[in-house]
Amino acid sequence: MRLPAPLARHLLAGLVLLSALRAAPEAAPAPTAAPDRSFAVVVYNVENLHDLDGVALYDEFQGTKYTPAHVAVKIANITTVLAKVDKGAGPAIAAFNEIELDQTPATTVKDYDQWLASVSGTTAKALLAQSPLPAELAGLPAEAWLLKACVDAGLTGYHVVVTDEQPREGAAVRNVLFTRFPVTATRTLPVEGARPILEATLDVEGRPLTVFVNHWKSMRGKDPADTEPVRRQNAGVLRARLDELLKADANADILVVGDLNSSYNHKQIHRELGGPSAINDVLGSQGNELAVRGKQRDLYNLWFELPSDQRTSEVFDNKWGTLMNLIVSRGLYDQNGVQYVDNSFAVLKLRGLNMDAFGRPIAFSRGRVPYGFSDHFPLYARFRPVDANAKDQWMPLARPSETETGPATLVSAEVSPTSLFATALKPSDLPAGADVRDGTYDGKIFFIEAPATVNEKGFVQVTVGGLAYDVFSHDKELRGTIRDRARADAKLRFYGELGTFKGNWQFIVHGKEWLK
Repeated sequence: MRLPAPLARHLLAGLVLLSALRAAPEAAPAPTAAPDRSFAVVVYNVENLHDLDGVALYDEFQGTKYTPAHVAVKIANITTVLAKVDKGAGPAIAAFNEIELDQTPATTVKDYDQWLASVSGTTAKALLAQSPLPAELAGLPAEAWLLKACVDAGLTGYHVVVTDEQPREGAAVRNVLFTRFPVTATRTLPVEGARPILEATLDVEGRPLTVFVNHWKSMRGKDPADTEPVRRQNAGVLRARLDELLKADANADILVVGDLNSSYNHKQIHRELGGPSAINDVLGSQGNELAVRGKQRDLYNLWFELPSDQRTSEVFDNKWGTLMNLIVSRGLYDQNGVQYVDNSFAVLKLRGLNMDAFGRPIAFSRGRVPYGFSDHFPLYARFRPVDANAKDQWMPLARPSETETGPATLVSAEVSPTSLFATALKPSDLPAGADVRDGTYDGKIFFIEAPATVNEKGFVQVTVGGLAYDVFSHDKELRGTIRDRARADAKLRFYGELGTFKGNWQFIVHGKEWLK
């Protein structure tokens, strides 16, 4: 039978293709999309999360100044930020600074899984709503409340790691780690004048990852040179331990995280140090991403992943700073063990949540109506286990940073208010029944035209919607001008940022142009 010409051509082509397939080596099956095994790490100074036993080194966390309502808001807000990671699942590793060193360790939690099971039928919010708060709850360490809030929000599976230390003179807060990975070893590294460094080795799918959680000596005072020697000591303790690990394995997978009270370019912006910088010289943090492949540079600071104008984690002395740091070791760039996900580093600045109208972190307020988050933004990066087992091969990099340092100045935290004025709210334009003090409008800019008074202490107040608000400026001269106008006209017209201070609601006037 003679086949039609078109069909014959198709048949011939099929026979040729079949012959070619038989002659060729057996083809591998078509690849399928590999599951994403990457995980998130968050580093967060939560700004003094204390427990409720009333025993604290800081006066503001004693008695009625610090209540279960403050803790309920604080842990809920921290958890809300963490839940923005991985679609509500939260980070696999969360490193925290400024969680209270429990001053009543007799009431600590020894088995968190057991404790969580005992309170599984309720929520942290409900537990904290009890009045009076039962003694067994008041004595819980602060990290227990945060862990329970995480579980309530669906962020589960965390192991809790804390430094091995007892209450001692001057020690108010500690470093804490939450991790979903099994913990195989821990160590506490004592340092001078600061919080002990927390070391934890984690099992990431059979691969060791060592995390150092730090909170070095503060820069309190006008001259950073006064406290830099203590930070050098803090950095020296950490560097000595790193050298031990890297001598055993030059490509060990290590994270150095936390509030180092040092900017990534500390040596460049503080020429007055009068000696080596703790972070750049003693520790060896630097910004040449390719150099970690060699023998001279074994640490890379992830701040260099961002454009210089985006390197901000907090406001210090009215300047943007980068006191929070996330530093990775050489081993996180090889094709073995755990690996950094290139260019995944970010600052968790969440507009409408933890960031105010100026782009600054919304610090926590312990006023009559508690609100806010922390005076630091958290840092974020992603990592993944790799299967190649090749320490002599390096991961490919897109746009690698090749600088050793960074800009020699800190960017001012001051911003032009023009765009803020254009979107300023007027109380009369708010929806009927809107409660300006419910937290929705915190950090918002308002245009206020209202009666004003000056009390016997010289404080200026305006009345808006039948409620009194202080009018404040950080500029002493401007405060005087505001006071003079209020006395002369008994009314004020100004732009102000809504907030609270020591329990009193206020509008902050940030500059002369804010006063009309």
